[in-house]
Amino acid sequence: MPDQSVAINPPESSSVQIYRDRARVYAEAAKTANTRKAYALDWTAFCTFCEVIGQRAIPASPDTVTAYLIYLAEERRYKLSTIQRHLSSISVAHKTANVPSPTQTAQVSLVLSGLQKTYGTTQHPKKAAVLEEIQQMMRHIPSNRIGLRDRALLLMGFGGAFRRSELAGLQREDIELTPDGLRVTLRRSKTDQTGQGRVVGIPYGSHRDTCPVRAWQAWAAEMDAHGIMTGFAFRALDRHGNIRTRLSDKTVALIVKRYAAAAGFDPAQYAGHSLRSGFATTAGRAHVSERLIMKQTGHKSTIMVRKYIQEGTLFEDNAAAEIGL
Repeated sequence: MPDQSVAINPPESSSVQIYRDRARVYAEAAKTANTRKAYALDWTAFCTFCEVIGQRAIPASPDTVTAYLIYLAEERRYKLSTIQRHLSSISVAHKTANVPSPTQTAQVSLVLSGLQKTYGTTQHPKKAAVLEEIQQMMRHIPSNRIGLRDRALLLMGFGGAFRRSELAGLQREDIELTPDGLRVTLRRSKTDQTGQGRVVGIPYGSHRDTCPVRAWQAWAAEMDAHGIMTGFAFRALDRHGNIRTRLSDKTVALIVKRYAAAAGFDPAQYAGHSLRSGFATTAGRAHVSERLIMKQTGHKSTIMVRKYIQEGTLFEDNAAAEIGL
């Protein structure tokens, strides 16, 4: 029987570079836009540092990298998580250039370990905006176009346990009104790098003032009245209340801070993630199962969800309350 296999001829040498260029394109597509932006800014900062001290940025020596880490920690006062991201950016730049990365050397690892022991690894996340705090924020929503948008944004962000980037990226076509509530399609998120998407259900609330479905209907009707039937679900507004283009994820965080301050809370402790963590914490306090919380938040691991549950039930079944203090 004749051989049915097909011989694959190796590409010409002139084509190899084309394949390499295409590989970089696909590799870049694997990263989120925010990640690419952060890496680019970090790499620019490192190149500037190298220029100032008269050293090469690529290939960089371990001495140069460790000097940069110490600079970020002692002079810039960066958190360890930020320093580690800068280190990752340097590593990615070297790998992209197909040169050995100095970030994996014993010298760099030792200095990073020393920074961790000196400055600690404790993170200070933003405060979770639990249900009672959301209710207080709602009392300060103005009765105008900005208020319609902000009420829908905050309540959908809380009820859907969305990240600020997910809220900013939502399209009107992604939100479907059903008899049971809103059917929201997230086409891509931080943990969904392959773009498979997922669907989140947001049911009607028990109270009109805090119902995310009614809040969305009111804001959607306002956009309809101005001929905005498609495109971004949440829009920027100018000082006259005119509806403009998409809302940035940073503006989402500022809106949360604004109403936190109006409700008498410290705005520095709140940000866009406060809505998502607030939902999970509130659900944990209500003894909602891990499975249902993860279904809403999209978490792949129980580690973070359990952290929220522990925070929500901190004073329930507390041993210190049982010893007669």
